[in-house]
Amino acid sequence: MSSPVKSQLLEIGSPFPLGVTLDDSGVNFSVYSKGASRVDLLLFEDPETNTPSATIPMDVSKHRTYHYWHVRVPNLRNGQIYGYRADGPYDPGHGSRFNPRKTLLDPYGRAVAIPRGYDRNRTDSPAMKSVIATLDNYDWEGDQPLRLSSRSTVIYEMHVKGFTRHPSSGVESAKAGTYAGVIEKIPYLVDLGITAVELMPIFQFDGTDAPGDRTNYWGYSPISFFAPHCAYSSGQDPIGALDEFRDMVKALHRAGIEVYLDVVFNHTAEGNENGPTFCYRGLANRDYYIIDPSNGSYVNYSGTGNTLNAHNAIVRRLILDSLRYWVTEMHVDGFRFDLASVLTRDEIGRPLANPPIIWDIESEPALAGTKLIAEAWDAAGLYQVGSFVGDSWKEWNGRFRDDVRRFMKGDRATVSALASRILGSPDIYGHEEREAEQSINFVTCHDGFTLNDLVSYNSKHNEENGEQNNDGMNENLSWNCGAEGPTIDGAVESLRNKQIKNFITINLLAVGIPMVLMGDEVRRTQRGNNNAYCQDSEISWLDWSLQEQHLDIYRFTKLMIAFRKRRDLISEQAQLSLNQILSRARLDWHGVNLGQPDWGEESHSLAFTLVSLRGSFSLHAMFNAYWEPLTFRLPAPIEGSVGWYRWVDTSQASPDDIHEWDRVGLLGESHCVVEPRSVVLAIDRCFTEGRGLDSHAVSHYEQTQ
Repeated sequence: MSSPVKSQLLEIGSPFPLGVTLDDSGVNFSVYSKGASRVDLLLFEDPETNTPSATIPMDVSKHRTYHYWHVRVPNLRNGQIYGYRADGPYDPGHGSRFNPRKTLLDPYGRAVAIPRGYDRNRTDSPAMKSVIATLDNYDWEGDQPLRLSSRSTVIYEMHVKGFTRHPSSGVESAKAGTYAGVIEKIPYLVDLGITAVELMPIFQFDGTDAPGDRTNYWGYSPISFFAPHCAYSSGQDPIGALDEFRDMVKALHRAGIEVYLDVVFNHTAEGNENGPTFCYRGLANRDYYIIDPSNGSYVNYSGTGNTLNAHNAIVRRLILDSLRYWVTEMHVDGFRFDLASVLTRDEIGRPLANPPIIWDIESEPALAGTKLIAEAWDAAGLYQVGSFVGDSWKEWNGRFRDDVRRFMKGDRATVSALASRILGSPDIYGHEEREAEQSINFVTCHDGFTLNDLVSYNSKHNEENGEQNNDGMNENLSWNCGAEGPTIDGAVESLRNKQIKNFITINLLAVGIPMVLMGDEVRRTQRGNNNAYCQDSEISWLDWSLQEQHLDIYRFTKLMIAFRKRRDLISEQAQLSLNQILSRARLDWHGVNLGQPDWGEESHSLAFTLVSLRGSFSLHAMFNAYWEPLTFRLPAPIEGSVGWYRWVDTSQASPDDIHEWDRVGLLGESHCVVEPRSVVLAIDRCFTEGRGLDSHAVSHYEQTQ
């Protein structure tokens, strides 16, 4: 039995700030619970038990102000385990789900203790609990968010555990799959040349939210918006995770690498009406979630059973407080918002022209300069790529992914779309008069095939997920190059290598911010699984032996990234919008013949010549997605240049697929044969002598049609 703390030792406490506030003499607790008739604070000695060591009833006449319940308890210290119980009406038909038998997490808790025996699918499972955690004693050693220019940014989307969990990582076993493991591999990231890591969810999530005995590996099942996932700590300690996460951020910053978090504010792990009660449902269900007023069920715009009500003032405050916390206390540089279009819906799910939470985030002074990236769609069909609200939000460009895949696969009527994607998608973003980096360009991401699997499988192979291969997308715009899955056919493997280099070239050449998926630079495979959310196994982990096996792909990616960073860092066009850049460009479109681009539905080829605004260099790009070689005519070189030099040719074996700046080979004077399904980039002598490339001297293809 638990024992109450002597009432004469308690203080009324304060409703502000929310969560716990620790000082030398005690702790203030404050939690929002509208509609509750009683709230108890529970103290625990052991995370494995459901029986509290002390129960502290909060008197409604003393410890409640408005809908905030608060109490100050003396003599508590850092590391104390705690939770809440809330009693009130249980009326699911009207959206009220109080249950006084449930131990509830603190929505503002900075650390979460996960019992060893926890399992969401067991009714007798010990409950997760919050942990008092102070941040005062950490030494940041002068660290601050980096505020790097978007023009020089190359994003690497990665999973903290999957990055170093594989035995081949070389990271000692205690650190494999942890924040500390990431620190050990920072030299790899520096060598590759990326400037920002986008971490898949690291908010504490429910790892048992998966079918059968599988694990929720991706982490899109949040239970806390302030606590770092403790399983990613090498000590498996909730408080230790705070320091280890900050150690990782500090080390990445020292290496010049920004840290973005993939954040999930569209739903929680509590699921639908049949799901468990962890926190929000048991404290203020009707405020935290969008509820169907006709029957009290959860509206599901997230595809996971529930939808957070971001239009509600309490949820808006929670989101803003969380973002401020991760920037000011944890020093992260940016956020990618999962299913961000959910945040634009009102309390009954209607899309809003000016959703308050979006403008709250953008106008928050503590977030000024923080990178904001929207996945501008949701699971209910709301698609806002090119129309997402806000003046500073960048967007995952799903159209870039699809159009580039279609072109390189050889689909009809794809040439015009490819040209627009290369130019920063002015057909999507031009009306907003924004910077050229509004588009986050990617060919692959965590959701779907890896780059290796995109060129190795025609169909998804998700049987190991336990859902009879019914999960995941059916249409992947993929092509297996002649054989399904692994093959010993040398011709097929050569074609796959070439296609991978084609995708890498287009992604890193295009205007916008490029994003590379973890392991694509070494042909990581998921064995055809395009929905590996529940695969905490070698299916998802990065096999580090692949770097040696596919050193040519790694080298190609590294040199393309170096080109990308070199050209962006010296751009003359830093202050110009995409439309201004396009209007001032010196660019000509071609087909196989000069000045004759073929925009027709049966065309599979495209070329362009770009001249820097200062006239110091030219770049000539030729794309052949046709299944036969094509001979492209070359324009006359700029005055004073020796001629065109072959810099990139994806049809060639390494090291001739891409050359160092001073080792390019002279092309023929008037033409260039581009092999089937290949990309050739040619430059002039002035460029190889180091005058650099103006990254945005480009023009909209429609102006040349």
